[in-house]
Amino acid sequence: MIRLRKLARAASILTTPLAPEDILSLFNPVFSARQLRGVVTRVVPETSDSATIFFRPGRGWQAHRAGQWARIGVELDGVRHWRSYSLSNRAGQEPAITVTDRGAVSGTLVRTTKPGDVLFLAPPQGDFVLPEHPRPLLMLTAGSGITPVMSMIRTLVPHRPDADVVLIHFARTAADAIFREELAELADQFPNFRVVHWFTAERGRMNFSSPAELERLCPDWRQRAAYACGPEVFLDHAEALWAAETAAGESSPGAHAATLNIERFSTSLAGGAGHDGGLVTFEASDREVEADGDTPLLDVGEDAGVLMPSGCRMGICHSCLIPLRAGQVRDLRTGEVHGEPGQLIQTCVSAAAGPVSLDL
Repeated sequence: MIRLRKLARAASILTTPLAPEDILSLFNPVFSARQLRGVVTRVVPETSDSATIFFRPGRGWQAHRAGQWARIGVELDGVRHWRSYSLSNRAGQEPAITVTDRGAVSGTLVRTTKPGDVLFLAPPQGDFVLPEHPRPLLMLTAGSGITPVMSMIRTLVPHRPDADVVLIHFARTAADAIFREELAELADQFPNFRVVHWFTAERGRMNFSSPAELERLCPDWRQRAAYACGPEVFLDHAEALWAAETAAGESSPGAHAATLNIERFSTSLAGGAGHDGGLVTFEASDREVEADGDTPLLDVGEDAGVLMPSGCRMGICHSCLIPLRAGQVRDLRTGEVHGEPGQLIQTCVSAAAGPVSLDL
C-alpha cells in the first residue's frame, strides 16, 4: 500500500497541473476516479422525435434490473444538466435509454448524440421491476412510458416460454408508437405475448371511469399483475380504476383484488397560497429574483442564469439539495412550509414562501 501511494505521488508530480486520471481519460473516455461515465456506442432512431442511445459504462456501473432508471448527465453550453431516463434494453445487455425530444436536454440527446460521445452517469435505481415469481402480467403504457416496460418485455418474453404478457400501448398515431415494429415481431414469435395498440387520434382516450373498455381488451385483467407508466393524467385514471376495483373486491368475498404498479415520470405539485412568493436571493451568484409561490426554486434559478444542481426534477434523487440561508419555503407536494438556517432543501419541489436567501 505504501509503495502504491509513493507511485501515485510520483505520477501526480509528472502530470501536474493535471491529475493522473485526467491523463488516463485521454486514452479511455469512460475512465474517471471522480465521476461515472459512459461512451455512446450507437444511436437508433425510433420515431421522428425519439431515439435509443446505447452506451458502454465505465467501472462502477451496476447492471440494471428490467424497469429501472438512471440519471444521465450532459453538458450544454458548459453547464452539466442531469435528467432521469428509464433503461430500455433488456437486463444483462448493454444499457440504453430511449429519449423523446421534450425539453432542452432530451432534445439535445435526440438530435445531436453520436457514437463516441461521453455521458455522465449515476447507477441504476428504482423499484418498478418484474415480480420475483412468474405470473400473468398486464402492461399499460402511454407515449414514452413504454420505455421501462420495453426493458421488461425484452427481458421476459423471449427467455421465458411460460411468460403470459398483455401490453396495451397508447400513442397518438401509429407513427408515434415507439418500438411498434419490434413489438409486432415479438407478438408473432411468442403466442403468449399479445400487443394492443390504441391510437388516440382515431379513438380518443380510453374511458377508465368503468372497467368496460379494459375488459374488452383484456377480459382477465383483474387476475394479472399490472404495470402502468405514462403521463400523470393517464396514471391517475388507471390508479382510480384499480382503487375502485380493489375496494369492490374487499367487499365481495372470494373476489380477486387487482394489483397495480406505477412508474411516474413527474410529481404532482400543488400551488402555493396567495401570499406565497417573494424575493429570492442567490448569495454566491449575486442574483436577486422575484418569484411567485407556484414556481420551483430550481426553475427560478435556472431562468435567472444561476448554475443549479439538478437531477430527476421530481423530488426523488435529492441531487438538487442546497442550503437555505434565510427565509422559508413551501413543499409543493404537501403544502408544508418549513425552513431553518442551514437546512438542505430540494429546489425542484420547493417554492418561496416569502423572501428567501439561498447559499448558491
